[in-house]
Amino acid sequence: MSYDFSKLHNRKGTGCLKYDFAIDRGKPADVLPFWVADMDFVVPQEVINALVTRSKEGIFGYSETGHEYFLTLQKWFQEKFSWSVQEEWLVKTPGVVFALATAVKAFTEYGEAVLIQQPVYYPFSEVIEKNGRHLVNSPLVYDGLNYRMNFQDFEQKIISEKVKLFILCNPHNPVGRVWSIEELRILGDICLRHGVIVISDEIHADFVWGNMQHTVFASLGSAYAENSVVCTSPSKSFNLAGLQVSNVFISNKNLREKFKKTIVQVGYSQLNALGLVACEAAYKFGDKWLKDVKEYIYQNIIFTEIFLQNEIPQVKFARPQGTYLLWLDFSAFSVSAKLREKWLLEDAKLWLDSGRIFGKEGNDFERINVACPRAFLEKGLKQLAQAISKLK
Repeated sequence: MSYDFSKLHNRKGTGCLKYDFAIDRGKPADVLPFWVADMDFVVPQEVINALVTRSKEGIFGYSETGHEYFLTLQKWFQEKFSWSVQEEWLVKTPGVVFALATAVKAFTEYGEAVLIQQPVYYPFSEVIEKNGRHLVNSPLVYDGLNYRMNFQDFEQKIISEKVKLFILCNPHNPVGRVWSIEELRILGDICLRHGVIVISDEIHADFVWGNMQHTVFASLGSAYAENSVVCTSPSKSFNLAGLQVSNVFISNKNLREKFKKTIVQVGYSQLNALGLVACEAAYKFGDKWLKDVKEYIYQNIIFTEIFLQNEIPQVKFARPQGTYLLWLDFSAFSVSAKLREKWLLEDAKLWLDSGRIFGKEGNDFERINVACPRAFLEKGLKQLAQAISKLK
């Protein structure tokens, strides 16, 4: 089956967060949305077929997965990442952010320190601070083009702040880094030395570009696996975020039981019945669709790179190693993040994710989602170029 990802789909009037709630969120009604990280592409037909078949049964009571569901996951992670998982490791949650919050509550006490590396996905800070934990930041180092970890600062912060938990973003949202085996081992060894548990958000694992290879943190070895929780989901890979299903793998029995106990404490049990159906169908039948959508998105990334170089050279852009989220550097414009956001909304008519929500290190940046038809992307970039031309 071939797929036409260039087709423009009208998502308005569907209860779509991306398109239907601009006014509710204080944005202009005619703004073009490039913010939230879902795709403007129809999911694999096999997923639709599975959902229709299940829906025709007409009964949506409490549902659970069987052994076949796990075998489908096991096959996917083995073939894609050479990572062998066991069934008892699996804990299903309604989303990766839910899993992150659960881990914070399960493995730390009120007031204890949790470390992140900003600029990073903003719910990381939310699940730490809203749960009364102490946020510690070891910021990534930006050289004007690329990002790297500061391992010396990372270890010093762990020691000085008595950090108990570290949330890793791999691949990294929003800066697009795919961490190497060497980098992961270094930070993993630091965490092992100081008894810091690693929570690895790997929701973007299927989106890596060029010769890059995603490495599952727990696949580094048994010591790393026993000291970590790996959070995965089909939501980014197959555009299933609204169906709310994530697969969390915890090989350490003690950590797993604490994690599961915390889920019970908040009163949650079985997942969305249709989400489970969609997840299994996506991993079982969606490989061809994923390959095709990745190729289309990668060409969108190249298109954006060329457009910016030719039309808006003031906006710096480093091609990401992973994710379909681009991290645009607006530091050439001497304006605050809030004023830039206002200008983008009112003059460019674009709704991006302001870099400031990812931490103060992101103040000069904007995040744009390019998982959309190219005509829509081109329209947005042209509006940006026209708005910038008026600034001269």
